[in-house]
Amino acid sequence: MNMKKPLSARVYLEQLALIDEQINQDIERLEEMKQSARSTGSFDYSLERVQTSPVGDKLCSDVTRYVTLDEQINREIDSFVDAKEQIIREIRGLHSADYVKVLYKVYVQFKTIKDTAYEIQRSYKYTLDVHKKALKAFEEMYPDLQYLT
Repeated sequence: MNMKKPLSARVYLEQLALIDEQINQDIERLEEMKQSARSTGSFDYSLERVQTSPVGDKLCSDVTRYVTLDEQINREIDSFVDAKEQIIREIRGLHSADYVKVLYKVYVQFKTIKDTAYEIQRSYKYTLDVHKKALKAFEEMYPDLQYLT
C-alpha cells in the first residue's frame, strides 16, 4: 500500500513557480543550442586532410536535438497551463475575497507578500496573517494535495 503524505498548501501552490523556472531553463538551453548551431568552428586548411567528418550528420543531429527539446518545452508549457488553471480554480474555491486575492498574487503571479500588501493596499502584517489563514483554509478545503507533475 502506497501511502504518500499530502503536501502542505504552500508546497503544492509553489509548484507553479518551480514548473515556470524549469520551462525558462529549458528555453535557455534551447537558445544555447540554437546559438551553438549558428556558430561554425574554424577549420585549418593548411593541415593535410586525412579523413573528413560529415558536417551534414552533425547538423542533422543538432536539428533533431533542437526539435526534441522544443517539443518537450511545448509539452511542459501545456502542463504548466493545465496546472495553473487547476490551481486558480482551487484558490477561487475558497470563496473568500481576501484569501483569493493574496493566494493568487503570491502563487499565480509570483509576487512577494510585501508587493501583494502594497497592491491590495493593506499592511504587510495584515497580508501576512491573511496569507497564513488562506493556506490553512486551502489545506482544509483540499486535504489530499499531491504533486501536479
